[in-house]
Amino acid sequence: MKLNSSQPNLIDVRPLTVGNFLPYGWLLGKTMRLDGSIPAFSNVQIDFWQEHIFDPGTGGETEVLWVTYRNRQRAVTSLEVHRLTQQAIVPLTGEIIHVVAGSRQDGSPDDGSMRAFRVPVGQGICMPPGCWHTTRVDVQEVTCLMLTRRSTTVDLIAYLTGGSSLSESAVAAVDRTLPAS
Repeated sequence: MKLNSSQPNLIDVRPLTVGNFLPYGWLLGKTMRLDGSIPAFSNVQIDFWQEHIFDPGTGGETEVLWVTYRNRQRAVTSLEVHRLTQQAIVPLTGEIIHVVAGSRQDGSPDDGSMRAFRVPVGQGICMPPGCWHTTRVDVQEVTCLMLTRRSTTVDLIAYLTGGSSLSESAVAAVDRTLPAS
């Protein structure tokens, strides 16, 4: 999608490809390679291959979460970032729209780098620490599998339920909009 000057706050939605997502992390669910470059196996009953080695950060424990997204708003008014861990999201019941942005020198979101990607069922993404993000859906709700750091989840729950300060994450206000679906 091309942006025009009459819509300066519109988020650029790009096709989900390895190259397009590379500034924001790793694409999951790529085609298996049997060239010996990664651990992989294929026969008539099963295929499996190494997709990514998840890093929860020093001293972190990897956690598997079930996440149900329901936010259908086109306005994007905040982004979150996790400072210590990668975070992977794999849609299970429908497509998600994942908004990402890099960080400025001061650690705040870089509006100029903000992009959105439609992530279909059967693929996923993994973001490194420091990648600002939020997720939207076009349907009632979409359930996803998420890999993250256990202490980051506890930190975020304390913030969302009781207003505690975040120690492993941050939330920043932005003023952007996703195009109509």
